Amino acid sequence: MIIVPEQQIAGLLTRSDCFTTVEKVFASMAKGSACNFPVVREAIGYADALYGFKSGFDRESLALGLKSGGFWPGNSAKGLTNHQSTVFLFDADTGRCRAVVGGNLLTALRTAAASAISIKYLARKDAKVLGMIGAGHQSVFQLRAALDQRSFERILGWNFHPEMLGRIETEAQERGVPFEAVELDRLGAESDVIITITSSFAPILKASQVKPGTHLACMGTDTKGKQEVEAELVAAATIFTDEVAQSVTIGEAQHAVAKGLLTEQAIVGIGAVINGAHPGRTTAREITMFDGTGVGLQDLAVASAAVERAIERGIALDIDF
Repeated sequence: MIIVPEQQIAGLLTRSDCFTTVEKVFASMAKGSACNFPVVREAIGYADALYGFKSGFDRESLALGLKSGGFWPGNSAKGLTNHQSTVFLFDADTGRCRAVVGGNLLTALRTAAASAISIKYLARKDAKVLGMIGAGHQSVFQLRAALDQRSFERILGWNFHPEMLGRIETEAQERGVPFEAVELDRLGAESDVIITITSSFAPILKASQVKPGTHLACMGTDTKGKQEVEAELVAAATIFTDEVAQSVTIGEAQHAVAKGLLTEQAIVGIGAVINGAHPGRTTAREITMFDGTGVGLQDLAVASAAVERAIERGIALDIDF
């Protein structure tokens, strides 16, 4: 069995590697060649933690396995990231455990890749202002990936705790893009693309705050009850997602569906846009939204790529198991 430790991941995969890998996964899902299994994600009643499993199988790449982990909100005080996860890969021919891979950085990279893919395919080509809602650990990864997709001229940021916006400002300065902390009304009025990346259980952004033509990448809602934008905003947008079944149960769309404002049939898998089966954005004034729930196949794909790269470089740990 191969082990790829967390500390090795940063030297194995780039943002571009993860973007290409996740893009292929979404395309494979749209073709029906890959499927995600039902998500298990529960509050464990200890340390305020959420814990669960995401898994799936891709018949093209033969990636089979699961990611185990969750969210521990007290970890930052311990010098750890709040999101903790490990990916287990299995041999599709025998069922034997093939590899164990550190999943923390991979999760951050694949989540950012997913929103970047949505920007590539759904945001207006002339998008110039990026709005960031949320300034936690994941926000910097989101910002880096977004800047790879459009030549944004300004970045606007909002967070429940404004003092945390410094990490976004620092990254923006390093990329040579002006940053400004603003209120939500202004962020919505001026942004062409908005990324939400929070752990909120109540709507933050309202439909009245978002202008026509905006693309939203809602990346924080991955659990029943979570919510970053109001249901009326979801209903006003054309909705795309990584996995429709997850979107309506644990994603941002869950609330609009529950209120009868949106049907499951109206939600489009982003893979259909990648494959050319759906046009994506159809007008310059259309509000598009990507409901990024995070799917197990993303984790399996990037973990598999990390394993192959580790083997190539001779740094994979191989043990009898």
